[in-house]
Amino acid sequence: MLRRGLFNRTLNISNQLIVLNYYGTMKEAIVQPDLQVDIVDSEIPVPKDDEVVTKVVVSGSNPKDWKRPVMSKQAMNSGDDIAGVVHQVGRNVYEFKPGDRVAAFHQMMAPGGSFAEYAVSWAHTTFHIPNHTSFEEAASIPLAAMTAAIGLYQRFEGLPLPWHPTTKPIPLIIYGAASAVGAYAIKLAQLSNIHPLICIAGRGIPFVESLITPSKGDIILDYRSGDQKLVSDLKSAISKAPGGKVEYAFDAVSENNSFHNISQVLDPSSGQISLVLPGKDFSAIPASITKTTTMVGAVHDALDQQQFQKATGSRTGNTDFGYVMFRFFGRGLAEGWFRGHPTEVREGGLGGISSALKDLKEGKASAVKYVFRLEETQGVERYRTN
Repeated sequence: MLRRGLFNRTLNISNQLIVLNYYGTMKEAIVQPDLQVDIVDSEIPVPKDDEVVTKVVVSGSNPKDWKRPVMSKQAMNSGDDIAGVVHQVGRNVYEFKPGDRVAAFHQMMAPGGSFAEYAVSWAHTTFHIPNHTSFEEAASIPLAAMTAAIGLYQRFEGLPLPWHPTTKPIPLIIYGAASAVGAYAIKLAQLSNIHPLICIAGRGIPFVESLITPSKGDIILDYRSGDQKLVSDLKSAISKAPGGKVEYAFDAVSENNSFHNISQVLDPSSGQISLVLPGKDFSAIPASITKTTTMVGAVHDALDQQQFQKATGSRTGNTDFGYVMFRFFGRGLAEGWFRGHPTEVREGGLGGISSALKDLKEGKASAVKYVFRLEETQGVERYRTN
């Protein structure tokens, strides 16, 4: 019979307390390259010195969760968005303790993903969530919100941080505005007082309307009218923007001609575009436009240095930015000026992952994040707050 959960015994040896841990098993979802999912019994992870192990109450999902196993042809637990209660922390962790309500960003491709009863995160990509924030909402935040934050503030040169908002107009194009990443880009831009926002969306236009500020010049353009019409509409909108030009574009789609359309309207001498998909052919973007790829995994990789780090030898960079922004998100949730993305709970817990990833692959999700309640998984005990 398999023993579940953590059992410990504390010994006093030479005046040192030593905790001996005996771990049981947990349910874990392994996504196959054909997007079928096997639910297996795995060992409950043990945190390293700087890690947090969380009992997952709700796991989020992202398009990369189907792309990774399909493109790599490898089976894996591809989930990265964690929301739950701290189970155990490593010896260097000082901000969290067992029982804390948290959300966290799991390190992509590492063991301990969020499609399981227990998941692993580094302490610096874990943050507290207030009691009034649901686990479902919290699970919608980590990867998507951090992708938007890195794209706006680490990849672009010149955009003001949200705690030092600008007082001058800064036009910004956000392509894919109804996606989770695009929506978080809008929310962060609003906090930075970046306007006018030229947002591009389709089915999710009604949702985007709830995020923008038309009185500050924000508008929405419909990409479904075709590329030629969209480029014409973009040029018209830009001609009415302060200065008559746009220097910044955040492309939360980065395929299907999105960057090609953007490159036709960005300022050719000072334009900057931030893209979210690696490995694509971006040769359609003129060489005079500065292009960068937003890799959210940079918050886990101290070697992924910014140009300023290479030029100055600075010891701080993306990992420190991630530490600060995740705590900023938590504070915003507590104070009410930051919110997660709309969610749709897929039935069956881990058993609902396969159909959800297939729907993501087919582009069925619009202005919504698919999330999974672990307690709905067959064989998993219901989470209780007491």
